[in-house]
Amino acid sequence: MIKIKTAEEIELMRESALIVSKTLGMIASEVKPGVTTLQLDTLAETFIRDHGAVPGFLGLYDFPNSLCMSPNAQVVHGIPNNTPLVEGDIISIDCGALKNDFYGDHAYTFEVGEVSPEIKKLLDVTKKSLYVGIREFKVGNRVGDVGYAIQKFTEDHGYGVVRELVGHGLGRKMHEGPEMPNYGRRGRGKKFVEGMTVAIEPMTNMGTKSIKQLKDGWTILTADGKPSAHFEHDVAIVNGKPELLSTFKYIYDALGIISDEEDEFTSSTMKS
Repeated sequence: MIKIKTAEEIELMRESALIVSKTLGMIASEVKPGVTTLQLDTLAETFIRDHGAVPGFLGLYDFPNSLCMSPNAQVVHGIPNNTPLVEGDIISIDCGALKNDFYGDHAYTFEVGEVSPEIKKLLDVTKKSLYVGIREFKVGNRVGDVGYAIQKFTEDHGYGVVRELVGHGLGRKMHEGPEMPNYGRRGRGKKFVEGMTVAIEPMTNMGTKSIKQLKDGWTILTADGKPSAHFEHDVAIVNGKPELLSTFKYIYDALGIISDEEDEFTSSTMKS
């Protein structure tokens, strides 16, 4: 069911989303060769609890950890472990937090040391496709408009768009309506209205769009073993337009990246 949010509820959601954003910013400076995903998971859980929230993923559908940690050919839902990251890896880190009865849910794919130009392009295209999709999340448009925009941008670069996993509505539950596929046809699906809140999250494979699942019941991998990238933002419709509740700013501050990519989706009060 789609739950429309009041202005006050959207601000509570922003608080939850920003805890996730700050968690990812803290993690950004720790992602390096030799660190294990389990070490990063422990840091994240402590950080989230220290900021007055609880980890949104821990125990959700019986997931065993606070972060979904998915390196290289893992698409999403990887379980943290004691295997050290190595130079040239990429890792999608998906994080959730629950505060004031609302969830934040937010993801970024990090480079571990120096990665190949082909990998850099995959990450760049996937992240750009996120904003291409967000641009279509506005009053009067439909779910298919977002999915079509992401799919066309991604496939025009020769990448595979995962079909079985989708973005979603977000609020008092981690997963609300509507589902937000990263593929689709213009003018199809639920119509967007003021006060809708969703998580938009393109998952892009360097090769085939096909995936498979490990026997752990969680980890999703590309069927051909090629790398996959994943970026996610929480977005609300405010005054008819998309407004970011989450931000990559804390990640960029940690990594020394200068970017204006979020400016068009950020309210004037947040910019100040």
